Formats: sequence, C-alpha cells, structure tokens
Amino acid sequence: MIKRHFDNLEDNLKNGKVLVIYGPRRIGKTTLLKQYLSRFDASKKYKLDSGDNILTQQILSSQNFSEILEYVSGYDLIAIDEAQRIPNIGMGLKIIVDQKPEIKIIATGSSSFDLANKIGEPLTGRKITLTLYPVAQMELLEKYNNFELKEKLSDFLIFGAYPEVILAESKKEKIEILNEIASSYLFKDILALENIKNPNSLIKLLKLLAFQIGKPVSVSELAIQLGLSSRTVEKYLDLLEKTFVIKTIGGFSRNLRKEISKKNKYYFLDNGIRNAIIGQFNKLEDRNDVGEIWENFLIAERIKRNAYKGSYFNYYFWRNYDQKEIDWIEEGDGKIFGYEIKWKKDKFITPKSFSDAYPEAKVKIINNDNYFEFIVK
Repeated sequence: MIKRHFDNLEDNLKNGKVLVIYGPRRIGKTTLLKQYLSRFDASKKYKLDSGDNILTQQILSSQNFSEILEYVSGYDLIAIDEAQRIPNIGMGLKIIVDQKPEIKIIATGSSSFDLANKIGEPLTGRKITLTLYPVAQMELLEKYNNFELKEKLSDFLIFGAYPEVILAESKKEKIEILNEIASSYLFKDILALENIKNPNSLIKLLKLLAFQIGKPVSVSELAIQLGLSSRTVEKYLDLLEKTFVIKTIGGFSRNLRKEISKKNKYYFLDNGIRNAIIGQFNKLEDRNDVGEIWENFLIAERIKRNAYKGSYFNYYFWRNYDQKEIDWIEEGDGKIFGYEIKWKKDKFITPKSFSDAYPEAKVKIINNDNYFEFIVK
C-alpha cells in the first residue's frame, strides 16, 4: 500500500464546504476515500455512495429539498465517488450544504472539466478542491529511501507512477495495466466528455505530442499535421489537459522582440501513459528518447511536488529566435527561477540574452546528480 499526500482528508474537511477531489481514473481516489472512512470516528455515521448509482443520480439531481434532506438524514458525512456522473450534482450538494451545514461532504471525480462544470457555479465559495496526481516521488519516501528510489529510476521513466503500476511485480503486468488505462479508461473518458466523433484524430494528436516532448510547437503546426482546424486542435488540447493527460507550458516573454512566446510545450503527467500511447516500453539503453522521457519525468514530478507543498508558480519555458533556450521557468512572488534539464552531466551556460533581460533570475542545471532535491525537497 502507498500512503498518499492527502492521506488525512480530515485536514481539508470544513463545515459548510464540499471537499472536491479531482484526478484521473485509477489514480487512487476511491482507495484514498475508503482508507479515510475506515478510520472515521466510530461514534459518527457516514454514507459512501457512487455517482454510478441510478437512484442516487435521481435524488441528488432532483432539486427536491425534502427528498435530498431525507437522503442525508442522520449522517455526519456524505461521500460521493465519481460524482461527475450525477446531473446537476452541484445544485444537489448546495442544498445539503445550505440546509445542513454541519454535515461534511466529499465528492470525487475523474475529470476536472466535467465535475467543475457541474459544481462550479452552484458551489462558489462553498468548496475546497484537491487534485490527486499519479504517485509522486515525495510520497514514495514513506515506502523507500532515496537510494532505493534512485535504483528504481528506470522503472519510473518507462512505466510511470500509477499506483497499480508501481505495485505490479512484473514488466508484463505493468504493460497490461498501462495499456488498459490508456485504452479502456483514458480515451473513453475524454471521448465521452464532448461526444467527440473522430477518436482517431485525438489518438494521432496524442502520438504527435508524445514524440515532441520538450519541443516548442504551435497549434497551427499540429493542425496541419493532423488535417484539422486549429480550433478543433485547441479543443482537443484543452480536453487533454482537463482530463489530466497533459500539461501545457507557454513561452516566457516580457515582449522582447527575439523571444518566442506563441508556441507551447506539452508534457504528459505520467511517463507510463506517454509510453503506452506510442507502445514503447523498451529498456533505457535501447531507447533514443531518454532525454525526452527524463525531462517529462522531472517536469511531472516538479508539478506534483509544488502542488503538494503549496508552492504556487506560473510555469514557462524560454527560447529565442537564436535557438538559445532554458527548459523550465518558474515565476512567483516577483521572482524568476530557471532550470535546464540534462540527462547527463552536460555543461550549460546561461544564455547572455536571458541574463541581460532578467538579471534577477537564478538558473540551475538539473541532472542525475541533483535531481532528487528538485522533485522532493
């Protein structure tokens, strides 16, 4: 069993507020919820229900005060798993919060897009949101020490960090789980969100992104390669981000003429999903994309680390038309931090044009020697 960062949900439960837990499917939201409930105060009463339950859907979407209040009567806590499946769930939860503010409520959902649309406006000022990511290296320190995690680095680069994948004992089992998540869950969730009629285009887009990790690319370039309109590609990219598949990073610019700001980089939130999409699970020594999956791994882990530690930054990359670049820029509290990611101990000199434009910025190389502090400390 892997202890998750939000193991003690009690810290985030407040009277008069709904605790909403976002995250992709198979990431451990239900397990997290059940583990918390297994430790719930025995003197209090809870109800665990699912958005898949048709009767629950009917009650919580009815906006019938007496019916909804009868449903929660006598309980100290209501937990709804897969809440995005319930029409008008936000209004149903609002009725409970407003009429019975002493009842604590937890709702989980596998799509920030779908669930946010349904609870956003009704629960304005009445919710606390958490995002559960694939397992972070900092979470695994409960199970392994630094040395053991570094020993397993190749596994994380190839198979990623979904809980089931980490706990799987064989390479064959890891691949089967990843292929199932990518095909049976990932695509179905995305395709169902807006009734996408051409799934092949979405799959082709994902493959294009998988082969262009760390490379700035424009929406128009992707549209040309796919034979789609830029508007359609933008829609697909937005859906992929809101279903926790990718993270979009824009170019950093203070309007200097030579800085590139109209292209984006796209990273996958899990290396295993990326590799499943292109069907590449071979060993590191047999790959020609080690630099790319190394960069993707570190960026995904950095995002998780910052989110869990409450470190809030705007994320960018920096590049100019002279092909000078810095892989990762974090901007927050008026400060700029730059990181250049290297698989090996390659030398790196901060581009003079960047130093001249942003003399206050601190730039650091992240490589095999010092990466652990970048993603954990």
